[in-house]
Amino acid sequence: MWNIWILVICSTLLCLCRSSAIEVDYDPKALIIDGQRKLIFSGAIHYPRSTPVMWPDLIQKAKDGGLDAVETYIFWNAHEPIRRQYNFEGNLDFVKFFKLVQEAGLRGILRLGPYVCAEWNYGGFPVWLNNIEGIELRTDNEIYKNEMRIFVTKIVDMCKEAKLFASQGGPIILAQIENEYGNVMWAYKDKGVAYVNWCAEIAAAQNIGVPWIMCQQQSAPPPIVSFAAFFFIVFFTCNGFYCHTFKPKNTLIPKMFTENWTGWFKKWGQKDPHRPAEDLAYSVARFFQAGGVLINYYMYHGGTNFGRTSGGPFITTSYDYDAPLDEFGNLNQPKWGHLKQLHAAIKVGERVLTNGTATTKVYGNGVELTTYTNSITGERFCFLSNNNQIEEATVVLEEGNIFVVPAWSVSILGGCNKEIFNTAKVSTQTSIMVKKQMDDETAKLSWMWTPETIKDTLLGQGIFTVRQLLEQKRVTSDVSDYLWYMTSFDVNGTSWKDATLSVKSSGQVLYAYVNGHLIGSQSGYAFQFKNPVSLMPGTNNLTLLSVTVGLQNYGQFFDKGPEGLNGGPVVLTDNKNVTIDLSSNTWKYKIGLNGEAERLHDPKSPHSRLQFSSEFLELFIGMPMVWYKTEFKAPPGTDPVVVDLQGMGKGHAWINGNSIGRFWPARITDSNGCGTECDYRGKYNERKCLSNCGNPSQRWYHVPRSFLNDDNNTLILFEEMGGNPSQVSFQTVTVGSICANVSEGNTLEISCQGGQTISQIKFASFGDPQGKCGSFQKGSCDADLSISYLEKECVGRERCSIDVSDATFGSTECANFTKRLAVEAIC
Repeated sequence: MWNIWILVICSTLLCLCRSSAIEVDYDPKALIIDGQRKLIFSGAIHYPRSTPVMWPDLIQKAKDGGLDAVETYIFWNAHEPIRRQYNFEGNLDFVKFFKLVQEAGLRGILRLGPYVCAEWNYGGFPVWLNNIEGIELRTDNEIYKNEMRIFVTKIVDMCKEAKLFASQGGPIILAQIENEYGNVMWAYKDKGVAYVNWCAEIAAAQNIGVPWIMCQQQSAPPPIVSFAAFFFIVFFTCNGFYCHTFKPKNTLIPKMFTENWTGWFKKWGQKDPHRPAEDLAYSVARFFQAGGVLINYYMYHGGTNFGRTSGGPFITTSYDYDAPLDEFGNLNQPKWGHLKQLHAAIKVGERVLTNGTATTKVYGNGVELTTYTNSITGERFCFLSNNNQIEEATVVLEEGNIFVVPAWSVSILGGCNKEIFNTAKVSTQTSIMVKKQMDDETAKLSWMWTPETIKDTLLGQGIFTVRQLLEQKRVTSDVSDYLWYMTSFDVNGTSWKDATLSVKSSGQVLYAYVNGHLIGSQSGYAFQFKNPVSLMPGTNNLTLLSVTVGLQNYGQFFDKGPEGLNGGPVVLTDNKNVTIDLSSNTWKYKIGLNGEAERLHDPKSPHSRLQFSSEFLELFIGMPMVWYKTEFKAPPGTDPVVVDLQGMGKGHAWINGNSIGRFWPARITDSNGCGTECDYRGKYNERKCLSNCGNPSQRWYHVPRSFLNDDNNTLILFEEMGGNPSQVSFQTVTVGSICANVSEGNTLEISCQGGQTISQIKFASFGDPQGKCGSFQKGSCDADLSISYLEKECVGRERCSIDVSDATFGSTECANFTKRLAVEAIC
């Protein structure tokens, strides 16, 4: 009897396990998830670029925006900063992140890499890899492949243990091995081909039960036999601003767009990039018009490069990316709302698109009609695209329906007879974000200071000695941005009083001290530093401080790119053109700052508590190599917090011991290249629609609220080049004003955030209003009740919804054309 009960219990458990598993299958037209044919909208949210407190809100906003899935990389150097010492705590807890994704009812996409690019420091590789004898990264090298196998297997095992794969009932429906290797494989020749095939084999060996992908891999590995004796295929996918012309070489797999770049990253000294919502929506619609199955926005939330995680080099601390959710997690409107409407429109046709056959009719002048027809039900769904960059198109379909399609846009036609969305017609609100100062008493900051002790390095007191100039990251293993090179030399005669110091640096920043005095500095990717110097007869001391600003993250053999002095040369020349080459001198080395070793950034450390003083502060303002400290109250409310570092030079910032990243407000952008107009029409690139000319590349720095205490908080700044903290202040980021321009027959929806309400209707006109947000004007006709009706329905409320019609606003005496309602409101 007991044997029967045991058999029943085991059978029941087996059924439960099987029922919890989610099968992920595919064909060229769909991802098939538990038997349901699906189109997938996904968005990248990188867990280390936000905080665990932010994750639920970011994920919910992704879901509210119409996404089906959330994608993230896994960041090897964050998880294994020291060989075989792992960190999965705090904002590195990717298991918790994916569980939150599942709790929200979304799917997950796991991009394992372990090379990630991502404008992340060293492309995600731990720098300790460099110090393993005989290693070569991203190629057919047994030492590297062993390290990669260990890390990939560890991450997969953690996922399996947490039951994160769909085959276990978890959220992850796809996994990626390597990243964009097809862009550089040519440089690795036959060893590159062998390596990418090995990547497919190691992926197959993981036996995760969901498909694997490789992005930008033109030569995807051939099908192989997995351990279960099934053919194992790695999907080849596309990255870019547009991927509608992309076709997988394997006709059995679905067409996937793993990175649709929603904007672009920014480097110190560069302007703010902006990709118009109309163009981003156009690229998505064109992709699905051409048979696309999955699209992933890179980024959906960009976030912040906390600590020293930004790569490049020279990537800014902000990784906003002009994404649908801004750096702080606010809705970036109209981009977020416009995409939400696009997703909903395409989902209307999901059943036809994933089951039907497509035919395309070319009308000429860039106009194409793609009709999807379900042969069983007869249902139809159409995309009508106008790829002309200048002229709108009036198209008469065979049934007699007439559609006006703006230039560079796609109209989505439900049943092929009704426009349910057009990519160029933006009806969602535009939100103008503002930074709000705290009240004067709360905002006032009192500063303390302490110098960075550099006397030891100025006197040439290093940790070890070598008779050559070493490459920086091999010395530091990237535990610090800072490496000191120190030597001494003798000169005779008066000709050296008027000398020149020349230093060849591989980047990125150099400070030169001679006999204890700073004589100059320079920054760049690779540069020749030249500066006049006055030397005294006898022994002189030369101290060179080399500073990295993020390690290179992209390109063939990027890992071999040198940093620091790397052989130099370092040469002195007197006024008679006599030279002394110091490159083979005896050089002493020291890694990092004394303040780093003393943990001055941590207010709980003994040195930080004891060393700071408010005395003689004014004497040290503007001086290089100074630490500053202040206390402040957390701004009230729930709006995101930023610290305005206007007036500071370059350095690093910490809140209550938590790094909020590097700062460099002294790096000013070029004053040219920013236009007042941004035309969405035509192919987008990262140099189009720039803003923020003539200003600091980044002035405001994100302070996550989870970093803040309810009572006192501590801000500590290390200033390396010289700045003035008197202008530093804390502010909150919120919606200042909102605008919308909606055609009749639709619904106006406007809202504030953070509990704010609409306080004023600054402009409203139902008719043919002219202009754009911030400069709306009444046109030739206007409904008299426009402003009064909006004031009645919206003022005092956080959000309001208005039907745009004659019935709402009354007669306008407008001519026979489609009227619009333009509104600008203040929050």
